[in-house]
Amino acid sequence: SGLLSTLVGEKSVTQRWERGEISNFQYLMHLNTLAGRSYNDLMQYPVFPWILADYDSEELDLTSPKTFRNLAKPMGAQTEDRLAQYKKRYKDWEDPNGETPAYHYGTHYSSAMIVASYLVRMEPFTQIFLRLQGGHFDLADRMFHSVREAWYSASKHNMADVKELIPEFFYLPEFLLNSNNFDLGCKQNGTKLGDVILPPWAKGDPRELIRVHRE
Repeated sequence: SGLLSTLVGEKSVTQRWERGEISNFQYLMHLNTLAGRSYNDLMQYPVFPWILADYDSEELDLTSPKTFRNLAKPMGAQTEDRLAQYKKRYKDWEDPNGETPAYHYGTHYSSAMIVASYLVRMEPFTQIFLRLQGGHFDLADRMFHSVREAWYSASKHNMADVKELIPEFFYLPEFLLNSNNFDLGCKQNGTKLGDVILPPWAKGDPRELIRVHRE
């Protein structure tokens, strides 16, 4: 009954959010806590959704619906083509051993590796990532390197990627900087990994990305 009263009722978290008494950020943190998620467990780390869908424009048009991600659908259904591919895989799935049932998504929207990969430039997550990765950084082309590329991978291009975000995208600009100068390698096109590449509208400032996310 305690959990139910927290979710519904005149003084519930949801009612307070609807009345504007708490922010979207606070509301989502409440929901993560009620779901048993915690900063103390990377396997059950708090999950925040992708909010924006425009990582190409110089200026964001917050009056345009196209600027925003469709929150009514999961990351695997952000485009009709992508959703059709997942449905086809489910329909056509055959396991000769009969052990694995048909499925849409082969990966999760959150995991210890996803959290560590987002925060890899900042300790202690660097060491956590290295332990999960067998003592070395991943191939540079698979590392979190660009907010734009991460969005397109999770929403459109990569069938093995449906990851959401973590709370740090909404309050901690430092995780986007390679302040410790870790050698994260070079991509196949020769690009050396360093600070995370930000969308044009962030004007090269991680604090601006955080500010826009919180807005």
